[in-house]
Amino acid sequence: MSGHILSITAAQRLDSRGKPTVKVVLTTAKGTFTSLVPSGASVGEYEAHELRDGKKDQYGGNSVLAAIQNVEKVISPALIKEKFNVATDLAKIDEFMIRLDGTKNKTKLGANAILADVPLYEFLRQEALATGPYVLPTPFFNVLNGGKHSGNTMAFQEFMIAPVGATSITHAVQIGSEVYQALKAIITQKFGSAAGGIGDEGGFAPPVSHPTEALDLLTLAVHNAGHDGKVKFAIDPASSEFFTSDKYDLGFKTKERNFLSKQELQNLYLSLLKKYPIILLEDPFAEDDWEAWKSFKKVCPVELVGDDLLATNIERINIAKDRDACTGLLLKINQIGSITESIAAAKKAFGYGWRVFVSHRSGETTDDFIADLTVGLSTGHLKSGSPCRGERVAKYNRLMDIEDELAQTGKTFKYAGLP
Repeated sequence: MSGHILSITAAQRLDSRGKPTVKVVLTTAKGTFTSLVPSGASVGEYEAHELRDGKKDQYGGNSVLAAIQNVEKVISPALIKEKFNVATDLAKIDEFMIRLDGTKNKTKLGANAILADVPLYEFLRQEALATGPYVLPTPFFNVLNGGKHSGNTMAFQEFMIAPVGATSITHAVQIGSEVYQALKAIITQKFGSAAGGIGDEGGFAPPVSHPTEALDLLTLAVHNAGHDGKVKFAIDPASSEFFTSDKYDLGFKTKERNFLSKQELQNLYLSLLKKYPIILLEDPFAEDDWEAWKSFKKVCPVELVGDDLLATNIERINIAKDRDACTGLLLKINQIGSITESIAAAKKAFGYGWRVFVSHRSGETTDDFIADLTVGLSTGHLKSGSPCRGERVAKYNRLMDIEDELAQTGKTFKYAGLP
């Protein structure tokens, strides 16, 4: 009886943008467990539905009281009645809640109401049937923001640094922090102290508009921090946000339009890959621009990750495999809405020979669950924003805690390094 659910309660709390999110407290005889659900700003068309109330007098329509009501009045009594064991019945619990919702994209109860479990990396590892040594991921720090994550004129949403030359996750966090501080000093000197402000995910948002300007800043920061050769780059353009009329508008945040054809945008990416140590591109084309994805996949020499393209959804993953569109899945647990479906999506991607890249959301919480998920699935890389702001640092601190715990217990583990 010890693993059976005794009670589930929910409450409205704030995420990192000050918007409401769902907090769930689950109690068994073994203790009380808390989880908070994140939220995205750049949201794909195929994501699970995030239920918000829409009442303008409550957080401008963003309150989640209906989702909370669904947790306490619908999900909670139904789960308690079924007498599931939380230690062994994760898949059964998720399947039960999915059936309880009964809609394709969880529009009835809301993905933010269904996503309410906090197992640790060992439990997740067993659920995923993972084998081999434990893998501590290479962190991809989003240190320069553009797109919908900032107020500058840069169309591309994220520029990341990955300390592939680190010797451990602890060393990787140190390198990331040192490069981040060097970048801040460069930006402040070049653009003034006002340019040192940060975007949604903790990255800086200086007044730059072309990707080469951003990548030149990163190159100098790595050099100034003394880490030449240890750090690679990654870019998430989030291109669905500036795709219109079959073209890509790199000037969508300005009054001056800058439309590129699919081929012109592909050529831009290839020129950046040739000039800079970039090892990963995420969403370089729009979520339904299959033609562009397929064409680029043939010539892209680095990991090609689908976020909006795949939406952590097996149906979309299968389509992308059939069309030979990408080589990696961005895994966001609230994008699909349950842990079991997220694990299934990861296993499907692994089965296709793809990489899996676990990700936070721009509207985050201090919940560090995705750190455990990354280790449990042995994905090898994680992005959780810059090495600043509590909701971002919580994940990196948790990874260092896991590394220490594995070392103390004598378990075999490794740092992923180069994906």
